[in-house]
Amino acid sequence: MKRRDFIKSAGVGVIATSAMAISPQVVAAKAEFKWKMVTTWPKNFPVLGTNANYLAKTIEDMSGGRIRIKVYGANEFVPAFEAFDAVSRGTAQMGHGAAYYWKGKSEATQFFAAIPFGMTAQEVNGWLYHGGGMPLWEELYDRFNLIPTAIGNSGVQMAGWFRKDINSVDDLKGLKMRIPGLGGEVLKRAGGTPVSLPGGEIFTSLQSGAIDATEWVGPYNDMAFGLYKAAKNYYYPGWHEPGSTLETFINKDAFAKLPADLQAIVKHACKDANMDMISEFTAKNNIALDTLVNKHGVNLKPLPDDVLIKLHALSNEVVQEIVDRDAFSQKVYASYSGFQKQVMRWSDVSEYAFMRARNL
Repeated sequence: MKRRDFIKSAGVGVIATSAMAISPQVVAAKAEFKWKMVTTWPKNFPVLGTNANYLAKTIEDMSGGRIRIKVYGANEFVPAFEAFDAVSRGTAQMGHGAAYYWKGKSEATQFFAAIPFGMTAQEVNGWLYHGGGMPLWEELYDRFNLIPTAIGNSGVQMAGWFRKDINSVDDLKGLKMRIPGLGGEVLKRAGGTPVSLPGGEIFTSLQSGAIDATEWVGPYNDMAFGLYKAAKNYYYPGWHEPGSTLETFINKDAFAKLPADLQAIVKHACKDANMDMISEFTAKNNIALDTLVNKHGVNLKPLPDDVLIKLHALSNEVVQEIVDRDAFSQKVYASYSGFQKQVMRWSDVSEYAFMRARNL
């Protein structure tokens, strides 16, 4: 009897010990995380704002509800341009925006958003995922307790909306234009005045005459803002943003608290959202452009070649000066420009050559 009692009690002890051993894993598997995502876009704004919603839902679905993310539009939780600091401090766990908004933190941030006359969306993704770009981006944002990820790309943008004709470089002088990042610095060199405005303030500023011109994204987003009501001249190509990468930045401490499977889910969901954005723009921009021209009477115009040539030369000057004065920018641009030179050789004999052939 004593022997049976001993075995019985020992068995209970083993079961109890085993339960104690696995219980932390069980608890971890069932743990739920409630995050906030702050964005620089108006709430539910087509593609840019809805991409944030798409990402949040994808993460929730893939995690089986173990991560739930509440998305805040610009000014709902923090002002648009305070999203970076809010996530860096941990006030929110994720942010959604564009890296060139944070050039005041580091000039190198601009190189991860768009470089004038730089790479297209497909080329940029090649650099980020397989050409050394992401490790540099992560190194830069590590200073701010953040983890960056590419979250979408607009593709080649439009040059913008102008209240007057642009027939020469002289027409850029004195022009007040909403244009962020490196493109704004180039405009300044051309004699214009760059203005930085969040998306929600662009239409009223253009309509009131506070600015003379604005770039935003492309036909689909621009039509949603009603910019055709404030200016009729719509110029192309988007020399300043040939492949604009949007970003999600994640608080490092919050990310570290996630188990490994949820960390993987967050990163893979970001890649999914990155592909979804460029696909949506590709599908909807042409339909919107047709509507703008044929229904709303927009004047679709190419920028003159001499204007583009001058802007290209000024772009090279602006980038080189940043590289010369900032060591990390030099490091990033060496990687970016090296990859661009390499990939352009392939782009010329593939995409560019085919598009020329298709139009013969």
